[in-house]
Amino acid sequence: MSSSAVARTHHPVQPSAAQPGLRASRHITALDGLRGIAVAGVLLFHTGHLRGGFLGVDLFFVLSGFLITSLLLREMTTGAISLTRFWARRLRRLFPALATMLAVVTLTVWGLQRAGTAIGTDLVRTTLTDGLWVQLNLVNWHLLAQDASYWEAFGQARIFAHLWSVAVEEQFYLLWPLVLILVLAVLRGRSPRTVPWVVLGVCAVLAALSLALMVVLTDPADPTRVYTGTDTRAFSLLLGAAAATEPARRCFDALLRILGRAAGSVIALLAAGLLTSWFLTDGTSSTWLYTGGLFLHATTAAVLIGLCAAAHARTGRAPGVLGSLLEATPLRWLGRVSYSLYLWHWPVIVLLPPELTGLGGWAHTLLVLGVSVGLAAASTHLVENPVRFRASWARGRTGAMVFLLASGALLALWFLLPEPTAPQVDIGDL
Repeated sequence: MSSSAVARTHHPVQPSAAQPGLRASRHITALDGLRGIAVAGVLLFHTGHLRGGFLGVDLFFVLSGFLITSLLLREMTTGAISLTRFWARRLRRLFPALATMLAVVTLTVWGLQRAGTAIGTDLVRTTLTDGLWVQLNLVNWHLLAQDASYWEAFGQARIFAHLWSVAVEEQFYLLWPLVLILVLAVLRGRSPRTVPWVVLGVCAVLAALSLALMVVLTDPADPTRVYTGTDTRAFSLLLGAAAATEPARRCFDALLRILGRAAGSVIALLAAGLLTSWFLTDGTSSTWLYTGGLFLHATTAAVLIGLCAAAHARTGRAPGVLGSLLEATPLRWLGRVSYSLYLWHWPVIVLLPPELTGLGGWAHTLLVLGVSVGLAAASTHLVENPVRFRASWARGRTGAMVFLLASGALLALWFLLPEPTAPQVDIGDL
Protein backbone atom coordinates (compact mmCIF):
# COMPACT_ATOMS: atom_id res chain seq x y z
CA MET A 1 0.00 0.00 0.00
CA SER A 2 -0.41 3.27 -1.27
CA SER A 3 0.09 4.05 1.06
CA SER A 4 -0.84 5.25 -0.45
CA ALA A 5 -0.34 4.29 -0.85
CA VAL A 6 0.36 4.31 -1.11
CA ALA A 7 1.10 7.91 -3.62
CA ARG A 8 1.78 10.12 -0.78
CA THR A 9 2.35 13.88 -1.08
CA HIS A 10 3.61 16.53 1.28
CA HIS A 11 2.19 19.44 -0.69
CA PRO A 12 -0.01 21.71 1.44
CA VAL A 13 -3.75 21.35 1.07
CA GLN A 14 -5.09 24.85 0.60
CA PRO A 15 -8.79 25.73 0.46
CA SER A 16 -9.92 28.36 -1.96
CA ALA A 17 -10.43 31.93 -0.83
CA ALA A 18 -14.18 31.42 -1.12
CA GLN A 19 -14.22 29.09 1.87
CA PRO A 20 -15.07 30.98 5.06
CA GLY A 21 -13.67 29.63 8.27
CA LEU A 22 -10.85 27.79 6.53
CA ARG A 23 -7.46 29.40 6.16
CA ALA A 24 -4.55 28.32 3.99
CA SER A 25 -2.80 25.48 5.77
CA ARG A 26 0.63 23.95 5.63
CA HIS A 27 1.27 20.24 5.45
CA ILE A 28 -1.38 18.29 7.39
CA THR A 29 0.70 16.41 9.92
CA ALA A 30 -2.14 14.17 11.11
CA LEU A 31 -2.29 12.54 7.68
CA ASP A 32 1.30 11.36 8.11
CA GLY A 33 0.08 9.56 11.23
CA LEU A 34 -2.77 7.96 9.30
CA ARG A 35 -0.27 6.73 6.71
CA GLY A 36 1.80 5.28 9.52
CA ILE A 37 -1.24 3.41 10.86
CA ALA A 38 -2.12 2.17 7.37
CA VAL A 39 1.32 0.72 6.66
CA ALA A 40 1.51 -0.80 10.15
CA GLY A 41 -1.76 -2.63 9.48
CA VAL A 42 -0.43 -4.03 6.20
CA LEU A 43 2.82 -5.15 7.85
CA LEU A 44 0.97 -6.93 10.65
CA PHE A 45 -1.32 -8.59 8.09
CA HIS A 46 1.56 -9.91 6.01
CA THR A 47 3.34 -11.23 9.08
CA GLY A 48 0.21 -13.04 10.26
CA HIS A 49 -0.69 -10.90 13.29
CA LEU A 50 -3.72 -8.89 12.07
CA ARG A 51 -6.13 -10.70 9.80
CA GLY A 52 -7.85 -7.52 8.60
CA GLY A 53 -4.71 -5.44 8.27
CA PHE A 54 -5.06 -5.55 4.49
CA LEU A 55 -7.65 -2.79 4.97
CA GLY A 56 -4.70 -0.45 5.49
CA VAL A 57 -4.42 -0.47 1.69
CA ASP A 58 -7.95 0.92 1.52
CA LEU A 59 -6.92 3.75 3.85
CA PHE A 60 -3.95 4.43 1.57
CA PHE A 61 -6.30 4.64 -1.42
CA VAL A 62 -8.57 7.18 0.27
CA LEU A 63 -5.61 9.27 1.40
CA SER A 64 -4.17 9.24 -2.12
CA GLY A 65 -7.48 10.27 -3.68
CA PHE A 66 -7.84 13.12 -1.19
CA LEU A 67 -4.31 14.49 -1.50
CA ILE A 68 -3.97 14.17 -5.27
CA THR A 69 -7.38 15.73 -5.91
CA SER A 70 -6.52 18.58 -3.54
CA LEU A 71 -3.54 19.37 -5.75
CA LEU A 72 -5.52 19.12 -8.98
CA LEU A 73 -8.39 21.26 -7.68
CA ARG A 74 -5.91 23.95 -6.72
CA GLU A 75 -4.72 23.98 -10.31
CA MET A 76 -8.32 24.08 -11.53
CA THR A 77 -8.86 27.35 -9.65
CA THR A 78 -6.29 28.90 -12.01
CA GLY A 79 -8.33 27.65 -14.96
CA ALA A 80 -6.08 24.83 -16.19
CA ILE A 81 -4.41 21.57 -15.17
CA SER A 82 -0.92 20.94 -16.52
CA LEU A 83 -0.72 17.24 -17.29
CA THR A 84 3.02 17.39 -17.91
CA ARG A 85 3.73 19.04 -14.56
CA PHE A 86 1.38 16.71 -12.70
CA TRP A 87 2.72 13.50 -14.25
CA ALA A 88 6.32 14.73 -13.86
CA ARG A 89 5.73 15.24 -10.13
CA ARG A 90 4.24 11.77 -9.84
CA LEU A 91 7.18 10.30 -11.74
CA ARG A 92 9.74 11.99 -9.49
CA ARG A 93 7.80 10.93 -6.42
CA LEU A 94 7.16 7.28 -7.22
CA PHE A 95 9.53 5.93 -9.88
CA PRO A 96 12.99 6.24 -8.25
CA ALA A 97 12.18 4.17 -5.15
CA LEU A 98 10.16 1.66 -7.17
CA ALA A 99 12.87 1.23 -9.80
CA THR A 100 15.54 0.81 -7.13
CA MET A 101 13.55 -1.85 -5.33
CA LEU A 102 12.70 -3.70 -8.56
CA ALA A 103 16.34 -3.81 -9.69
CA VAL A 104 17.78 -4.81 -6.29
CA VAL A 105 15.17 -7.48 -5.58
CA THR A 106 15.31 -8.96 -9.09
CA LEU A 107 19.10 -9.21 -9.08
CA THR A 108 19.05 -10.63 -5.54
CA VAL A 109 16.53 -13.34 -6.38
CA TRP A 110 18.31 -14.24 -9.63
CA GLY A 111 21.75 -14.21 -7.99
CA LEU A 112 20.69 -16.30 -5.00
CA GLN A 113 19.16 -18.92 -7.26
CA ARG A 114 22.30 -19.06 -9.41
CA ALA A 115 24.38 -19.42 -6.25
CA GLY A 116 22.54 -22.63 -5.40
CA THR A 117 20.45 -21.38 -2.48
CA ALA A 118 16.94 -22.55 -1.70
CA ILE A 119 15.42 -19.97 -4.08
CA GLY A 120 13.17 -21.90 -6.45
CA THR A 121 13.07 -21.54 -10.23
CA ASP A 122 9.38 -20.61 -10.10
CA LEU A 123 10.13 -17.60 -7.92
CA VAL A 124 12.80 -16.41 -10.38
CA ARG A 125 10.42 -16.77 -13.32
CA THR A 126 7.56 -14.90 -11.66
CA THR A 127 9.97 -12.20 -10.49
CA LEU A 128 11.15 -11.60 -14.07
CA THR A 129 7.71 -11.71 -15.67
CA ASP A 130 5.83 -9.81 -12.95
CA GLY A 131 8.53 -7.14 -12.76
CA LEU A 132 7.88 -6.08 -16.33
CA TRP A 133 4.18 -5.60 -15.61
CA VAL A 134 4.99 -3.71 -12.41
CA GLN A 135 7.03 -1.28 -14.48
CA LEU A 136 4.10 -0.88 -16.89
CA ASN A 137 1.78 -0.19 -13.90
CA LEU A 138 -0.47 -3.07 -14.96
CA VAL A 139 0.61 -5.83 -12.61
CA ASN A 140 -2.84 -6.15 -11.02
CA TRP A 141 -4.38 -6.99 -14.39
CA HIS A 142 -1.44 -9.25 -15.26
CA LEU A 143 -1.98 -11.28 -12.10
CA LEU A 144 -5.72 -11.48 -12.75
CA ALA A 145 -5.08 -12.67 -16.31
CA GLN A 146 -2.93 -15.45 -14.86
CA ASP A 147 -5.67 -16.40 -12.39
CA ALA A 148 -3.23 -15.68 -9.57
CA SER A 149 -5.37 -15.50 -6.46
CA TYR A 150 -4.39 -12.57 -4.24
CA TRP A 151 -4.83 -14.58 -1.08
CA GLU A 152 -3.02 -17.66 -2.41
CA ALA A 153 -0.26 -15.57 -4.02
CA PHE A 154 1.17 -14.68 -0.65
CA GLY A 155 1.29 -18.32 0.34
CA GLN A 156 3.19 -19.03 -2.90
CA ALA A 157 5.62 -16.17 -2.14
CA ARG A 158 5.18 -14.25 -5.39
CA ILE A 159 7.62 -11.49 -4.61
CA PHE A 160 5.90 -8.56 -6.39
CA ALA A 161 2.30 -9.58 -5.64
CA HIS A 162 1.85 -6.71 -3.18
CA LEU A 163 2.44 -4.13 -5.92
CA TRP A 164 -1.06 -4.57 -7.34
CA SER A 165 -2.12 -1.60 -5.21
CA VAL A 166 0.65 0.60 -6.59
CA ALA A 167 -0.63 -0.24 -10.07
CA VAL A 168 -4.19 0.75 -9.11
CA GLU A 169 -2.99 4.12 -7.83
CA GLU A 170 -0.80 4.75 -10.87
CA GLN A 171 -3.73 4.04 -13.19
CA PHE A 172 -5.83 6.48 -11.18
CA TYR A 173 -3.12 9.14 -11.48
CA LEU A 174 -3.11 8.64 -15.23
CA LEU A 175 -6.89 8.84 -15.77
CA TRP A 176 -8.22 11.14 -13.04
CA PRO A 177 -6.57 14.37 -14.31
CA LEU A 178 -8.06 13.65 -17.73
CA VAL A 179 -11.52 13.39 -16.18
CA LEU A 180 -11.08 16.72 -14.41
CA ILE A 181 -9.82 18.36 -17.62
CA LEU A 182 -12.95 17.07 -19.36
CA VAL A 183 -15.08 18.60 -16.59
CA LEU A 184 -13.32 21.95 -17.11
CA ALA A 185 -13.90 21.74 -20.86
CA VAL A 186 -17.60 20.95 -20.50
CA LEU A 187 -18.13 23.73 -17.96
CA ARG A 188 -16.16 26.38 -19.82
CA GLY A 189 -18.02 29.68 -19.54
CA ARG A 190 -20.05 28.55 -16.51
CA SER A 191 -19.80 30.08 -13.07
CA PRO A 192 -16.63 28.97 -11.20
CA ARG A 193 -18.87 28.04 -8.27
CA THR A 194 -20.39 25.29 -10.43
CA VAL A 195 -17.14 23.40 -10.97
CA PRO A 196 -16.63 22.01 -7.42
CA TRP A 197 -20.20 20.74 -7.29
CA VAL A 198 -19.86 19.01 -10.65
CA VAL A 199 -16.57 17.41 -9.55
CA LEU A 200 -18.29 16.16 -6.39
CA GLY A 201 -21.12 14.76 -8.50
CA VAL A 202 -18.67 13.01 -10.84
CA CYS A 203 -16.92 11.46 -7.81
CA ALA A 204 -20.25 10.24 -6.43
CA VAL A 205 -21.48 8.75 -9.71
CA LEU A 206 -18.21 7.00 -10.53
CA ALA A 207 -17.88 5.67 -6.98
CA ALA A 208 -21.40 4.27 -7.15
CA LEU A 209 -20.64 2.58 -10.47
CA SER A 210 -17.45 1.11 -9.03
CA LEU A 211 -19.36 -0.27 -6.03
CA ALA A 212 -22.02 -1.74 -8.34
CA LEU A 213 -19.30 -3.51 -10.34
CA MET A 214 -17.82 -4.96 -7.16
CA VAL A 215 -21.18 -6.30 -6.03
CA VAL A 216 -22.01 -7.79 -9.45
CA LEU A 217 -18.58 -9.32 -10.13
CA THR A 218 -17.87 -10.72 -6.67
CA ASP A 219 -17.06 -14.42 -6.56
CA PRO A 220 -17.53 -15.56 -2.94
CA ALA A 221 -15.16 -18.48 -3.53
CA ASP A 222 -12.30 -16.13 -4.48
CA PRO A 223 -12.89 -12.34 -4.42
CA THR A 224 -9.51 -11.58 -6.02
CA ARG A 225 -11.08 -10.07 -9.16
CA VAL A 226 -12.99 -7.39 -7.28
CA TYR A 227 -10.33 -6.87 -4.63
CA THR A 228 -7.46 -6.06 -7.02
CA GLY A 229 -9.35 -4.78 -10.07
CA THR A 230 -8.92 -1.06 -10.73
CA ASP A 231 -12.56 -0.62 -11.72
CA THR A 232 -13.90 -2.27 -8.58
CA ARG A 233 -11.48 -0.53 -6.19
CA ALA A 234 -11.75 2.93 -7.71
CA PHE A 235 -14.46 3.97 -5.25
CA SER A 236 -11.91 4.23 -2.43
CA LEU A 237 -9.83 6.74 -4.38
CA LEU A 238 -12.95 8.55 -5.57
CA LEU A 239 -14.38 8.89 -2.06
CA GLY A 240 -11.08 10.44 -1.00
CA ALA A 241 -11.34 12.74 -4.02
CA ALA A 242 -14.89 13.71 -3.05
CA ALA A 243 -13.70 14.66 0.44
CA ALA A 244 -11.23 17.11 -1.17
CA THR A 245 -13.90 19.13 -3.01
CA GLU A 246 -15.01 22.51 -1.72
CA PRO A 247 -18.59 21.46 -0.87
CA ALA A 248 -17.29 18.55 1.20
CA ARG A 249 -14.76 20.79 2.94
CA ARG A 250 -17.54 23.21 3.85
CA CYS A 251 -19.54 20.34 5.31
CA PHE A 252 -16.59 19.16 7.39
CA ASP A 253 -15.97 22.69 8.64
CA ALA A 254 -19.64 23.12 9.56
CA LEU A 255 -19.64 19.75 11.33
CA LEU A 256 -16.63 20.78 13.40
CA ARG A 257 -18.41 23.98 14.45
CA ILE A 258 -21.50 22.02 15.46
CA LEU A 259 -19.52 19.42 17.40
CA GLY A 260 -17.41 21.97 19.21
CA ARG A 261 -15.40 20.34 21.97
CA ALA A 262 -16.86 16.93 21.07
CA ALA A 263 -15.05 16.99 17.69
CA GLY A 264 -12.03 15.18 19.10
CA SER A 265 -14.22 12.41 20.50
CA VAL A 266 -16.08 11.96 17.21
CA ILE A 267 -12.83 11.77 15.24
CA ALA A 268 -11.48 9.23 17.75
CA LEU A 269 -14.65 7.12 17.37
CA LEU A 270 -14.29 7.11 13.59
CA ALA A 271 -10.68 5.94 13.89
CA ALA A 272 -11.66 3.32 16.47
CA GLY A 273 -14.35 2.01 14.12
CA LEU A 274 -11.82 1.62 11.32
CA LEU A 275 -9.31 -0.18 13.51
CA THR A 276 -11.98 -2.44 15.04
CA SER A 277 -12.94 -3.61 11.55
CA TRP A 278 -9.30 -4.60 10.99
CA PHE A 279 -9.55 -7.02 13.91
CA LEU A 280 -12.94 -8.46 12.94
CA THR A 281 -12.63 -9.04 9.19
CA ASP A 282 -11.00 -11.63 7.00
CA GLY A 283 -10.31 -11.26 3.30
CA THR A 284 -11.96 -14.51 2.22
CA SER A 285 -14.63 -15.34 4.79
CA SER A 286 -15.97 -11.78 5.30
CA THR A 287 -17.93 -11.74 2.06
CA TRP A 288 -19.89 -8.68 3.23
CA LEU A 289 -16.76 -6.65 2.49
CA TYR A 290 -17.48 -7.02 -1.22
CA THR A 291 -21.18 -6.14 -1.02
CA GLY A 292 -20.73 -2.78 0.68
CA GLY A 293 -18.32 -3.32 3.56
CA LEU A 294 -15.27 -1.92 1.76
CA PHE A 295 -17.34 1.01 0.57
CA LEU A 296 -18.41 1.75 4.15
CA HIS A 297 -14.80 1.45 5.32
CA ALA A 298 -13.62 3.88 2.63
CA THR A 299 -16.46 6.30 3.42
CA THR A 300 -15.50 6.30 7.10
CA ALA A 301 -11.87 6.87 6.16
CA ALA A 302 -12.84 9.77 3.88
CA VAL A 303 -14.86 11.45 6.64
CA LEU A 304 -12.01 10.94 9.12
CA ILE A 305 -9.49 12.46 6.69
CA GLY A 306 -11.81 15.34 5.84
CA LEU A 307 -12.37 16.19 9.51
CA CYS A 308 -8.65 16.02 10.28
CA ALA A 309 -7.91 18.35 7.36
CA ALA A 310 -10.67 20.77 8.35
CA ALA A 311 -9.51 20.82 11.98
CA HIS A 312 -5.93 21.45 10.87
CA ALA A 313 -7.08 24.35 8.69
CA ARG A 314 -8.92 25.90 11.65
CA THR A 315 -6.48 25.32 14.50
CA GLY A 316 -3.28 23.93 12.97
CA ARG A 317 -3.75 20.42 14.41
CA ALA A 318 -6.19 17.54 14.73
CA PRO A 319 -8.20 17.73 17.99
CA GLY A 320 -8.25 15.44 21.00
CA VAL A 321 -6.20 12.47 22.06
CA LEU A 322 -6.24 10.99 18.56
CA GLY A 323 -4.80 14.20 17.16
CA SER A 324 -1.92 13.98 19.61
CA LEU A 325 -1.36 10.33 18.65
CA LEU A 326 -1.43 11.00 14.91
CA GLU A 327 1.00 13.86 15.29
CA ALA A 328 3.42 11.90 17.49
CA THR A 329 6.91 11.91 15.99
CA PRO A 330 7.38 8.11 15.66
CA LEU A 331 4.05 7.60 13.88
CA ARG A 332 4.60 10.58 11.59
CA TRP A 333 8.08 9.28 10.71
CA LEU A 334 6.59 5.89 9.87
CA GLY A 335 4.09 7.65 7.63
CA ARG A 336 6.83 9.57 5.84
CA VAL A 337 8.69 6.37 4.95
CA SER A 338 5.49 4.39 4.30
CA TYR A 339 5.86 4.29 0.51
CA SER A 340 9.32 2.75 0.58
CA LEU A 341 8.34 0.56 3.52
CA TYR A 342 5.40 -0.80 1.53
CA LEU A 343 7.67 -1.47 -1.45
CA TRP A 344 10.32 -3.36 0.52
CA HIS A 345 8.47 -5.25 3.24
CA TRP A 346 7.06 -8.13 1.21
CA PRO A 347 10.30 -9.01 -0.65
CA VAL A 348 12.03 -9.05 2.74
CA ILE A 349 9.39 -11.42 4.13
CA VAL A 350 9.77 -13.70 1.10
CA LEU A 351 13.57 -13.76 1.17
CA LEU A 352 13.86 -14.19 4.96
CA PRO A 353 11.37 -16.99 5.73
CA PRO A 354 11.29 -18.64 9.16
CA GLU A 355 12.95 -21.74 7.67
CA LEU A 356 16.00 -19.69 6.73
CA THR A 357 16.26 -17.52 9.83
CA GLY A 358 15.41 -20.24 12.35
CA LEU A 359 12.99 -17.82 14.02
CA GLY A 360 9.24 -17.96 14.42
CA GLY A 361 6.39 -15.87 15.73
CA TRP A 362 7.17 -12.37 16.92
CA ALA A 363 10.94 -12.97 16.78
CA HIS A 364 10.72 -13.51 13.02
CA THR A 365 8.31 -10.60 12.68
CA LEU A 366 10.67 -8.22 14.49
CA LEU A 367 13.54 -9.34 12.27
CA VAL A 368 11.76 -8.77 8.96
CA LEU A 369 10.22 -5.52 10.16
CA GLY A 370 13.62 -4.26 11.32
CA VAL A 371 15.22 -5.07 7.97
CA SER A 372 12.25 -3.57 6.09
CA VAL A 373 12.29 -0.34 8.09
CA GLY A 374 16.05 -0.03 7.59
CA LEU A 375 15.73 -0.45 3.83
CA ALA A 376 12.77 1.95 3.76
CA ALA A 377 14.70 4.62 5.65
CA ALA A 378 17.66 4.24 3.31
CA SER A 379 15.41 4.40 0.24
CA THR A 380 13.55 7.46 1.51
CA HIS A 381 16.62 9.47 2.49
CA LEU A 382 19.03 8.32 -0.22
CA VAL A 383 16.71 7.90 -3.21
CA GLU A 384 13.22 9.38 -2.78
CA ASN A 385 13.90 12.70 -1.08
CA PRO A 386 17.05 13.67 -3.01
CA VAL A 387 15.37 13.07 -6.38
CA ARG A 388 12.12 14.63 -5.31
CA PHE A 389 13.34 17.76 -3.58
CA ARG A 390 17.01 18.47 -4.36
CA ALA A 391 18.07 16.95 -7.69
CA SER A 392 17.90 19.66 -10.34
CA TRP A 393 18.70 17.07 -13.01
CA ALA A 394 15.40 15.31 -12.27
CA ARG A 395 13.41 18.17 -13.78
CA GLY A 396 12.79 19.31 -17.32
CA ARG A 397 14.25 17.60 -20.36
CA THR A 398 17.24 16.26 -18.45
CA GLY A 399 14.96 14.54 -15.97
CA ALA A 400 12.83 13.08 -18.74
CA MET A 401 15.94 11.66 -20.41
CA VAL A 402 17.29 10.20 -17.16
CA PHE A 403 14.00 8.54 -16.30
CA LEU A 404 13.71 7.20 -19.85
CA LEU A 405 17.19 5.67 -19.63
CA ALA A 406 16.44 4.19 -16.20
CA SER A 407 13.22 2.70 -17.52
CA GLY A 408 15.09 1.23 -20.47
CA ALA A 409 17.67 -0.30 -18.16
CA LEU A 410 14.89 -1.99 -16.18
CA LEU A 411 13.34 -3.32 -19.37
CA ALA A 412 16.72 -4.74 -20.35
CA LEU A 413 16.91 -6.42 -16.96
CA TRP A 414 13.65 -8.31 -17.54
CA PHE A 415 14.64 -9.45 -21.04
CA LEU A 416 18.38 -10.09 -20.69
CA LEU A 417 18.55 -12.03 -17.45
CA PRO A 418 18.30 -15.71 -18.42
CA GLU A 419 15.48 -17.64 -16.85
CA PRO A 420 16.58 -20.67 -14.84
CA THR A 421 16.05 -24.07 -16.35
CA ALA A 422 13.78 -26.44 -14.51
CA PRO A 423 15.48 -29.43 -12.91
CA GLN A 424 15.39 -32.47 -15.18
CA VAL A 425 13.94 -35.69 -13.85
CA ASP A 426 15.50 -38.89 -15.16
CA ILE A 427 12.50 -41.18 -15.53
CA GLY A 428 14.87 -44.13 -15.87
CA ASP A 429 15.60 -43.85 -12.17
CA LEU A 430 11.91 -44.04 -11.22
